[in-house]
Amino acid sequence: MIAQGERSVNDIARMLRITQPQASKHLAVLKQVGLVSVRAAGQQRLYALSSQGLKPIHDWVESYEHFWNESFDRLDAYLDELQKKENPT
Repeated sequence: MIAQGERSVNDIARMLRITQPQASKHLAVLKQVGLVSVRAAGQQRLYALSSQGLKPIHDWVESYEHFWNESFDRLDAYLDELQKKENPT
């Protein structure tokens, strides 16, 4: 939800159906590891997704892309082979 724009703690808590203190705890952890940024707007704190914090995660996941593509290709070939055995033409 914060990928779509800034949200206050109360908005996040309401949307997730959790208490404000629970939302604050989660956001504090996400802020600590650099996944969200926060800015003051009067008495509110607005949270937004931090693209810089997500880059290491993106890079790590991307390193597995080739592995998963090959694995799914092999699975697809195996399933095709099974179907041909079950339904010879």
